[in-house]
Amino acid sequence: MKTVFVCENCEYTSSKWAGRCPMCGEWNCMVEKNAEPEKKSKIKIPGTDTKKTIGQGNSQKLKDIKYSDRLRFSTGIGEFDRVLGGGIVEGSVVLLSGEPGIGKSTLLLQICDSVGESAGILYVSGEESAPQLKMRAERLGIHTENLSVLCETNINNISAEIEINSPKIVIIDSIQTMYDDNLSSMPGTVTQVKQSAMAMINIAKYTGTAVIIVGHVNKDGAIAGPKVLEHMVDSVLYFEGNKQLLYRVIRTVKNRFGSTNEIGVFEMCDNGLAEVPNPSETLLSQRPHDVSGSCAVCVMEGSRPIIAEIQALVNPSPMPSPRRMSSGIDYNRSALILAVLEKRLGLKFSSTEVYLNVTGGLSLYETASDMATALSLISSLKDIPIPEDLIAFGEIGLAGECRTVAGMELRINEAIRLGFKTIAVPYHSISKLKKSYSGTEIVGVKSVYDLLRLLKQ
Repeated sequence: MKTVFVCENCEYTSSKWAGRCPMCGEWNCMVEKNAEPEKKSKIKIPGTDTKKTIGQGNSQKLKDIKYSDRLRFSTGIGEFDRVLGGGIVEGSVVLLSGEPGIGKSTLLLQICDSVGESAGILYVSGEESAPQLKMRAERLGIHTENLSVLCETNINNISAEIEINSPKIVIIDSIQTMYDDNLSSMPGTVTQVKQSAMAMINIAKYTGTAVIIVGHVNKDGAIAGPKVLEHMVDSVLYFEGNKQLLYRVIRTVKNRFGSTNEIGVFEMCDNGLAEVPNPSETLLSQRPHDVSGSCAVCVMEGSRPIIAEIQALVNPSPMPSPRRMSSGIDYNRSALILAVLEKRLGLKFSSTEVYLNVTGGLSLYETASDMATALSLISSLKDIPIPEDLIAFGEIGLAGECRTVAGMELRINEAIRLGFKTIAVPYHSISKLKKSYSGTEIVGVKSVYDLLRLLKQ
């Protein structure tokens, strides 16, 4: 029988084996398969017994389409509802991804406990047995009676079970373990992942059942499988955080029914994941006193202002190439700030080791953290503590100028709420403020030269 070599990443087909796929460039992804054509999959989708033919006029006018005001329902976990835009939409498909052991299955079981009080849930596990799920549920204190468990990987059997039980939510853990027996490829391949995901999407759209799919990640941190998987679903959520730390962050990458800039913050406890409704206070609760190299910053995560702490440690190094390390701040951004400070202020960072860290395992993607990063670096180099009631946020340009950032009013209000008395902002932002703040000093910073003056106060 004739065989061909197929790329597991992009399905490129070749008559000869190659170490690297000519189409997508991935290494060691060419798998030998039979050249016989795949069988056409016939997955039964609940609610599609009525056949529709061409010419019957099945389309609808937009003005005639009606939907219920209760199309979106809460999961009972506020932080998870926040990243989804207010809750799960009926008939939507959510892809939840993250590193192994980060807490994906734990969070989903807690959602089952909340939603299971009023609706039926089907938990499909392709990785754990029923007794293992039961043991973990008891550890988390989950005893809902409306949760059904199905340990199955065949997507056709799962479809039949959904038709019988008609659950409100279906959880697939995980999509890489599912397969269609009408296809000859192995589970986890591009074809099987696409086919299984498409089957669950069709079920969700035809029946109104909400589907939450767990996706594995590869060594680069991206969702394993074809990139088209992220285009097919309605929402893509990433579970971030260091497994060695307490805090976890769910970040929205794609959301057809809400904002893509929201995050949810959780704390890993003995009995599962606990919500952190006020992450600013939590992240600043263990801030040291009278220590150089520590500066507070306010960043915007969607519509939520979060105050974090940036720490810097600058130490002389005898090595010709001093070490640079950054955790929670983009390494290239930190290198840019170091170059600006050395060029514009004459500070000698080239002969020192520099370590930057954002406490709590939070990752800052905004350029609004530039001013706080620069202040913490100068403070550590000069060994001058930054006043505890001072907070700074703003972008730094290559000329050393400080540029304004969006959401200034929200950042200032959050800083005042947490007791900061001195707020350093870009100078041009002061004229845009709509009101004055009594009891709080708003300091305008034109360039990095003003940061030195601010530190000496």
